Amino acid sequence: MMSVIDRYRRETEIDFSRNELTGALGDSVTVLPVVVAVAALTDLSLARLLLGFAAFQVVWGLYYGLPISVEPMKALAALVIAGALGPAELAVAGLLAGLALLTIGTSGTLARVERYVGQPVIRGVQLAVGLVLLETGVQLSLDGVWYALLAVAVVGVSVAAGQRRASTLAVLGVGFVIGVAQAGMPEPHLPTATLALPDPIGLSSDSLGATVAQLAMTVGNAAVATSLLLSDYYDADVSPDDLAASMGVMNLLAVPLGAMPMCHGSGGVAGKYAFGARTAGANLILGAFYAFAAIVAVGAVAAFPLAMLGVVLAVIAVELGRAGLESESLPLTVGVGVLGVVTNVGVAFVVGIAAYLFRERVGGAVA
Repeated sequence: MMSVIDRYRRETEIDFSRNELTGALGDSVTVLPVVVAVAALTDLSLARLLLGFAAFQVVWGLYYGLPISVEPMKALAALVIAGALGPAELAVAGLLAGLALLTIGTSGTLARVERYVGQPVIRGVQLAVGLVLLETGVQLSLDGVWYALLAVAVVGVSVAAGQRRASTLAVLGVGFVIGVAQAGMPEPHLPTATLALPDPIGLSSDSLGATVAQLAMTVGNAAVATSLLLSDYYDADVSPDDLAASMGVMNLLAVPLGAMPMCHGSGGVAGKYAFGARTAGANLILGAFYAFAAIVAVGAVAAFPLAMLGVVLAVIAVELGRAGLESESLPLTVGVGVLGVVTNVGVAFVVGIAAYLFRERVGGAVA
């Protein structure tokens, strides 16, 4: 990984404007529904999960000097939510993924892949993430139609008032009030920090298969695609190998402390950018928000209407979709996006690269 000294040879800008706040919330809505669902369906501590995200939002924001994302490893989270993985298997899979990513990142493997990725593939990944978020948002919204309609009304009022970027903040504010009304006034409580190695029973064929599935997504979406989006949005030179190594370190440190397996991700980066984040200030704001939720308002977060978060996910999905369609090759971009929904983002990314290289070779031969 790049040394801290090298990282700070360039000036790191940190801003705490409203745009950084709304951008931070643009990332949080890709995290909160997943984290709350995992905590609700397992015996994992919601407070510890949130503190894990709080710590590494701050760590990687300061380290990279950019509004970089920290998200749940969604393949693993989805399997836990579906009941296919238990907490012990989740922890084992997170550690195995962390070890694999650290090995990949420090060996420079991904630098040899990045040169073969074209702009239509990048836009296709953006579109795929947007479509996946839209699907998730609609599903969440249908679980509480009246809450969803309330969120839509709040978004509509915000847009009509010329405050489109503030629409996420407004919905989350209303949802938090509802959560407090249902859970009662929050009382500060600092969760205990305990180091616990995963139960060996978690090493199973299910956890090994889940690790492979997660790595397929992570390499494409959280390393290569995120690196390309950081370059596209912020003109930043962050290599996919550096991102892979940082994800490896993050999971090897966090999972034994009860945190959830975490990764970077193009969805979170795009969400931050779409709603205004331009500096690492968004990460510091979001880290403080997660810490506050974990220590002071975990009950209100747990009671937050997921249907309202679903509407915010849909809003962000539309922003991502609009950006993704600005492509040099719309058919290839749409193909990658649709395949990402039908299979997963990692598979779509690999197939998109193959299709792009084939198109370039055929085009070169014709020329």
